[in-house]
Amino acid sequence: MRLLGLDPGLRHTGWGVIEVRGNRLSHVADGAVHSDGARPMAERLVQLHEGLTQIIDRYRPDAAAVEETFVNKNASSTLKLGLARGVALLVPALAGIPVAEYSTNLVKKSVVGAGHAEKQQIQRMVKLLLPGCLIESPDAADALAVAICHAHHANTLDRWQAPVAAEARR
Repeated sequence: MRLLGLDPGLRHTGWGVIEVRGNRLSHVADGAVHSDGARPMAERLVQLHEGLTQIIDRYRPDAAAVEETFVNKNASSTLKLGLARGVALLVPALAGIPVAEYSTNLVKKSVVGAGHAEKQQIQRMVKLLLPGCLIESPDAADALAVAICHAHHANTLDRWQAPVAAEARR
C-alpha cells in the first residue's frame, strides 16, 4: 500500500509518500508544496491545489492522511491554516483516495513515543524508521511522520475490521 502524508501549511505544505508491506515501511519521496505569499489568498490556495494534484498524479497513493490543525492564539493564523488544510483534505478526496486525519499529538506519539516531541526528535525517528531517507525539509519530515502514523493505525484498524468483514460475507 502506498500512503501520502500531508502536513498542511499556507506557505509550505509538507508531503511524504511511503510504501507499506506488512510491517515494513519504505520511503518513496517527500517534499513541500509552496505558495507565493505575495499573491492573493485564492491564488495561493490554487497553487497548493495544483502542487498536491501533481504529487497524487505522480505517486498514485492508495490512501492519504492529513495532520489536524491545532488551535492557535492568533485566530487569523488559525483560519489561514484551516484554508490550507481544507485544500489538503480536498485534493486526495477529489482523486477518490480515502483520507484519514490525525492529531499532532497522536502523530508524535505514534512516531516518537511522546505526544509532545520536538521537531528534531521527529526527524531523527523518521530517518530511523525509513532508512536511506533524505528529508527535504521539516515540513516534509512532519508529513512523513503523518504517513507513518497512518500506516500504524490503518494496519490496526484493518486487523480489527477483518473479522467483522469475514462475518458479513457469511
